[in-house]
Amino acid sequence: MARPRANHVTVRAIAAEAGVSIATVSRVLNGHPQVAAETKELVRRAVERLGAPAPVRPGSRDGSVYVRCPYVLTDYFGVIVTSIADTLDLHGRRMVLGAGESAQAAHVLPGLGQDPTIAGAVLILPPEPDQELRALRATGFPFVVVDPRTTLPPEIASVSAANVTGARSVTAHLTALGHRRIGVIGGPTEWLAGEARMLGHTSALPDPRLRRSVEPTTGHGYRAAGELLDLPDRPTALIGFNDKVAVGILHAAHERGLRVPEDLSVTGFDDSNLSHSTIPALTTVRQPLEEMGRLAVSLLTRLLEGHTVDALHIELATQLVPRASTGAAPVRAHR
Repeated sequence: MARPRANHVTVRAIAAEAGVSIATVSRVLNGHPQVAAETKELVRRAVERLGAPAPVRPGSRDGSVYVRCPYVLTDYFGVIVTSIADTLDLHGRRMVLGAGESAQAAHVLPGLGQDPTIAGAVLILPPEPDQELRALRATGFPFVVVDPRTTLPPEIASVSAANVTGARSVTAHLTALGHRRIGVIGGPTEWLAGEARMLGHTSALPDPRLRRSVEPTTGHGYRAAGELLDLPDRPTALIGFNDKVAVGILHAAHERGLRVPEDLSVTGFDDSNLSHSTIPALTTVRQPLEEMGRLAVSLLTRLLEGHTVDALHIELATQLVPRASTGAAPVRAHR
């Protein structure tokens, strides 16, 4: 007896008929390139047997883009989000923004693929664990990560800066100025950027006693700098994880009567507005933040249109910006 034709076919029904998982059906329906031809055929035949068109997630081509940035939109994050918004506008896409520190605990990823108004997402430094990102990718929902917190699997698209080479350029700049006792106040060790920058710095800095890992804020930079500057044989240069940490270093140096750069050289990372506002102006590493946002939208657009994307993990070049906060090592460093 023939099965009655259905007016509506659910993904769950197709999965049961084909003998595959719901996630696999979702990948097939969303045109994911990494699905075996035999699996696609199984799903196609299941749809035919059920006697109705397969459901296509509404909004998969013309819906809005969800941008998740669970941090305060100042300096670093604000520049990236603004660039994403401007680029989406050029593509005729509407942006739905989930931002602010209060959004860090919100469990939004599992429901993104179920929202018919959302076509895809850009996730900036996502705090979610890897398994949540993998689970979202397994559904076939298109998204791109900007500045990933941890190492991502090959199938998840991401855009970041070349942190290792940027950090090496800072260290090379300081050693060329004669500094040999250089301290590093790095970011959290569990962050990919924190690990990469520390690797770039410490490849030429042998003394682990001059290293600290902190939350990348001005206050934490200030406290860590105080510890290092109070050592009997203090560093002649301090490297901050970002410009905020470097501002904290400058405050600690000022309190101790140290002149920058005559007594202490200081560097940051990001080239945010802070780096132009300090006295002296801050030597830092420029990240292409606007380009990171633009490229994330470009990658997402290609995924939404079903194109094959060969380079899913993209690192953009950084640039050292020397300013007045670095100078020649003081004479005592050569004793």
